[in-house]
Amino acid sequence: MYPFIISLMLVASVLMCIIVLIQESKGGGLASNVSSANQIMGVRKTTDFLEKGTWVLAAAMVIISVISVAFVPKTNVEETPINVSAPAPTTDANNVPSFPASQQK
Repeated sequence: MYPFIISLMLVASVLMCIIVLIQESKGGGLASNVSSANQIMGVRKTTDFLEKGTWVLAAAMVIISVISVAFVPKTNVEETPINVSAPAPTTDANNVPSFPASQQK
């Protein structure tokens, strides 16, 4: 179920990016170049549709984020690498390898 929720979030975020890029900003967005949508629905209806789509996708992303917490795969605390302590290496002081003495000239 968790991969399905993640894929829904991915689709919603991609759609949100597309809608935000299409919306007209102060300098005129990509929506000004889309003449076919303006002829069919009119400029005002296109703007209303894009604004409603932005709000719906934003709400969907918030809801999916809250729901995804319930489906996050659970792990045991004892199994995490942070809590697993490796035994400390012990060194015997009497078993240290000796190195040859440096030759003096």
